[in-house]
Amino acid sequence: MSDKPIEAMTFEEAMAALEQVVGALERGEVPLDQSIALYERGAKLKAFCAEKLKDAEEKVELIRAQEGRAVGTTPAEGM
Repeated sequence: MSDKPIEAMTFEEAMAALEQVVGALERGEVPLDQSIALYERGAKLKAFCAEKLKDAEEKVELIRAQEGRAVGTTPAEGM
């Protein structure tokens, strides 16, 4: 698993890291203390990804509004 700072990750890197965290927790392959740390990192990764998606949705809304098209988006699945 990557120890890269979350703030330095791209959306895709953060999603991949989140998938790794979830997989490790689901398999139960880590000790309890490490599971707690992984869970905390997973929560931060999820929040980071949600914020990146929100930013992207706002940019799309702005572009659509500038083009005179209907404004409004549907949240990404699972976020």
